[in-house]
Amino acid sequence: MIENKVAYITGGTKGIGFGIAKILLENGASVAFSGRQKEEVEKIELELKQYSDHILGIVSDVKSLESEVEAVNRIKEKFGKLDFVIANAGMGVFKPVDQLTAEEWNDMIETNLTGVFYTLKASVEELKKTEGYYITIASLAGANFFENGSGYNASKFGVVGFTQAAMIDLRKYNIKSTVIMPGSVATHFNGNVPSDKDAWKIQPEDMGNLVLDILKMNPRVLPSKIEFRATKPAN
Repeated sequence: MIENKVAYITGGTKGIGFGIAKILLENGASVAFSGRQKEEVEKIELELKQYSDHILGIVSDVKSLESEVEAVNRIKEKFGKLDFVIANAGMGVFKPVDQLTAEEWNDMIETNLTGVFYTLKASVEELKKTEGYYITIASLAGANFFENGSGYNASKFGVVGFTQAAMIDLRKYNIKSTVIMPGSVATHFNGNVPSDKDAWKIQPEDMGNLVLDILKMNPRVLPSKIEFRATKPAN
């Protein structure tokens, strides 16, 4: 179902993005992924080549529309088309609202929310050609507010609303859109170092398998919003 398809994953050098890239490569897709650090992108590109040679690492910052346009141009040059876009890049700063700085607020909004718009804006004409799929990675924080989460909650609530509205705009082109809202994932997010204590959490490969399942669904159905949780959270 996804063989000979081309996917672009933002924030693909670690965690969720890496897990999605690995699963899609193993199942026959060509994958481009982006990250902001050149050395890290080159390292992960080499690591992912063990699963498939159909891999392209791109240095790009989702906070820049021009950077995302250039990323899509590179994908077209290498693979000739673009079928799937997974807007995954994100970051978080967790502080009381009175201690959150304007710089931290802007960094979260520009990365987590404006970034998903820029990624879609840069790729939408290619997705029209392939009647492709646009997936955003939000969070359960996009439906549930919590202490010290004002900036992060705002960005993720925005991603959920943006993707749902974009779904309505894009379906007339036969482009499908899904927002995934994971709970706790065993990644390096917010300074965490994954270890055995994270075994209860969603694993990056679980996210990859979920994306694979979505992309393989019959074209007549659309899971437009998915909440994805660990079965039994740690006490």
